[in-house]
Amino acid sequence: MAKTLTQLAADIVAAQASHVTMSPDEMDTALRQVFEALSQVKALEEMGPEEIVDHKLTRLRAKPMRSIQKNYVINLEDGNKYKQLTAKTLAKFGLTAKEYRKKWGFSARQALSAKALSARRRTVAKALGLADKLAAARKARSQASAKKKAAPAKKKTAPAKKKATRRRKKA
Repeated sequence: MAKTLTQLAADIVAAQASHVTMSPDEMDTALRQVFEALSQVKALEEMGPEEIVDHKLTRLRAKPMRSIQKNYVINLEDGNKYKQLTAKTLAKFGLTAKEYRKKWGFSARQALSAKALSARRRTVAKALGLADKLAAARKARSQASAKKKAAPAKKKTAPAKKKATRRRKKA
C-alpha cells in the first residue's frame, strides 16, 4: 500500500532527526517544509508534459535572466532552446530583438545568445584585435569631422537656369 504524503514527510524528518539533534519547533518546521516539497513534486507528477513545460516557462518568465544559460537560451515565447535568438526566430512571434528585450525586461545591450557562445566570440574578437581597430577607426572619424568643421565653408552658388525652349508641334 502506498504511503500518504504526511507519512512520507514524517519518515524523512524522522530519518533526519536520528542524525541531527532537533527541537520540537525545528521538527515541526522541517515537517511542514518537507510536506510542501512533496506536495509540489506530486503536483508536477500529475501534470501532463505540456503543463510541465508551461509551469517551467511561467517560472522563467517571472525571472527572465534565468533563460540565458551557459550552452543555450530558452525562448520565453515558446520554451524552446536555442544557441542564439535570431531575428528569424523572433519574427515567428512578430517580434524584433529590441521588442523582445523590452517585453521581457532585458537591457538593450543584453546578448540573446548562450553565455558560452558570447565568451567564444569575445575571445576571437580579442585575438583579432578588433577593439583596437574600432578605437582607431573612431579616432580617425572624429579627426576627419574636426577637419571638416575647421575648414572654411564654401559658398554655394545657385545653378545656372536653363533657357526655356519651346518645341514646335509637327502637324
